[in-house]
Amino acid sequence: MSIPSEATQEEEEEEEEPQQERNPEPSHHPTAPSDELFDISTTVDPGYIISLIRQLLPPDVRNCNKSHGVDACDPSTQGSEAEGREESAVLVSQNGLLNYHNSEIEAMDTVEFTGQDEGDDGSLEKQDETAGKDTWEDCGCILWDLAASKTHAEFMVQNLALDVLLANLMVPQSVRVTEITLGIIGNLACHEVSRKHIESTNGLIEVIVDQLFLDDAPCLCEAYRVLTLGLQGCGCNAWAEALGPENILSRVLWVAENTLNPQLIEKCVGLLLAILQSEQEVVASLLPRLMQLGLPGLLVNLLTSEMSKLAGERVPERYSILDLILQTIEALFVIDDYSQEVSSNTELFRLLIDLVKFPDKIEVANSCVTAAILIANILTDVVDPALEISQGKVVSCDVFRDIIKLHENQQ
Repeated sequence: MSIPSEATQEEEEEEEEPQQERNPEPSHHPTAPSDELFDISTTVDPGYIISLIRQLLPPDVRNCNKSHGVDACDPSTQGSEAEGREESAVLVSQNGLLNYHNSEIEAMDTVEFTGQDEGDDGSLEKQDETAGKDTWEDCGCILWDLAASKTHAEFMVQNLALDVLLANLMVPQSVRVTEITLGIIGNLACHEVSRKHIESTNGLIEVIVDQLFLDDAPCLCEAYRVLTLGLQGCGCNAWAEALGPENILSRVLWVAENTLNPQLIEKCVGLLLAILQSEQEVVASLLPRLMQLGLPGLLVNLLTSEMSKLAGERVPERYSILDLILQTIEALFVIDDYSQEVSSNTELFRLLIDLVKFPDKIEVANSCVTAAILIANILTDVVDPALEISQGKVVSCDVFRDIIKLHENQQ
């Protein structure tokens, strides 16, 4: 066996030194075990998302709340609590997502809380309370934005975000906190996986429906949005069941007819349209009750209001409301058992005629097309021949021709 010379050994050492410089060992930050790495493709640190969720814990949970008979603020119990958390609170699964051994909210309550000394002034406590609310709103708004991403939404629901949001809806909070909470849930409901988590979270849908009795327009807008998204998904029956009681449906119609907030009107009508376009079981369950509560009359009243505004104010922001009302009327008309309720309404027919005769059709092109379709359907469905002739005389061929051209230009 040949023994390498000293010159050869020196050359090999010189070659190894540059390699070590190019690939330094991260001695101060050792690599985490593979089973503790987050398997999530995002530029946002998963740990940061979890910290945001923790910041949303209600004050009574975070503020040294007694849980399962253990005082979280008692120094004599802090050691045993810490040991219990180490053993069973947060476990990191093989796929890198945080799982919880105990699904209750207390399992997440690992945020350090710095309370006020007994001798502190009331003014200092009030300042801290205000700062806490500001922090909550800031963290909530960030999560609201993050929930718009499917990846982030799935990560959030797998890490008890829904339990935290439900806890916030079940305790007295400011209307801004409620709005943010519902907004986060609304963005989560945009994605199928996270929407299924919402539907499987015990009591969450019912608590969301309870928010319909609030008097704050932004909160109501978010609540209607969540319910609309739920009715458009595969689990629509669960949402329809929660909406079923008469007092809830009455509230939906009452808000739609009495609110002056354009965005809220749009959300209300959007929910009604979602019901009419939902699965057959949902329509069969909710529509008869809505008809008894005066749905056709409500839609005509809303259309009358929007037509009067169209003739006067000409606010472009309201054009989408007009279009949505007409879509809802059309959706009601195509349901066999209720088409007669639409075709026999002479006030509705008059409003449709006024719309198709509107001089600036380009501003409300979609609405004019929908109105023309409704007029044609009503004329084919009307029972009284004399009424059909009198109605048919009101609409000239030129008007229909203009609408057809307008529709073709849009396409």
